[in-house]
Amino acid sequence: MAILEIVKHPDERLEKECSTVTEFNEKLHTLLDNMFETMVERDGVGIAAPQVGICERVAIVDLDDDEGTLEMINPSLTRKKGSATDVEGCLSFPGIYGEVERPEMIVLKAQDRNGKWFELEADDYLARAIQHEVDHLHGVLFTAKVTRFVKEEELEGYGER
Repeated sequence: MAILEIVKHPDERLEKECSTVTEFNEKLHTLLDNMFETMVERDGVGIAAPQVGICERVAIVDLDDDEGTLEMINPSLTRKKGSATDVEGCLSFPGIYGEVERPEMIVLKAQDRNGKWFELEADDYLARAIQHEVDHLHGVLFTAKVTRFVKEEELEGYGER
């Protein structure tokens, strides 16, 4: 496995619609493994293929909890409900954080690394992380949705306001 270079804004690859994955092979498995290693190395909770320079509909979320790693190939959100605002950051925007309003509950439809379709209902932080990564696959950056930028020194006490 390898640690990949993170594509940083304003690289135009971050704002392109990604192509659908049609081949579920060793090349895809290696990409997923390398993306996971890169995300862990950079202390992220999610990563999308365009963030490592690959414009394909591939993303990972791992909240470091009992749920394990969620690999999403060709994901779509089939249902959204509620609304919640929280602070987000992004590996492609080091040191930049902002409040983003997103649906509180979602239903995800995606394929796994072998091409098998699955559905997952997610809420709260997992729903937020999934939506952030799915946005990347459509060339939508979190900064386009920020309602208020947050300074790094504000982060520690953010949830206590």
